[in-house]
Amino acid sequence: MESAATPPRGSSQIATASSDGAVPATSKSCDGALAEAFRFLGKRWNGVILGTLANGSSGFAELKRNVGGISDSVLAERLGELHRAGLVVRTVDPGPPVAVTYDLSGSGRALIPAMEALIAWASANLPEP
Repeated sequence: MESAATPPRGSSQIATASSDGAVPATSKSCDGALAEAFRFLGKRWNGVILGTLANGSSGFAELKRNVGGISDSVLAERLGELHRAGLVVRTVDPGPPVAVTYDLSGSGRALIPAMEALIAWASANLPEP
């Protein structure tokens, strides 16, 4: 027998809300915001870049070295996407020499607990590469 606090068998507590905010008891769809978060953060390199910046600000070359295996053009493209999404702050120091640093914004830092939870889950549940 299922209690009122548990979702019906085969459904999830992470369900799609209707336009009025109610979550149908029989919904088996993933929440749209969760799907969008995984679409964006799951894009190749985005999660790794954010995870690297969670350790502190970096210049482009240092970030490329710490991420590993990413080309200059792809790193620049991903940093632009993350900046436009409001997750990364780009700071230019006019120098000389001119220096550009990247860091997580407040919204980016808000992802750190979720990233830490994913790290713990992956460490406990996924095979080592």
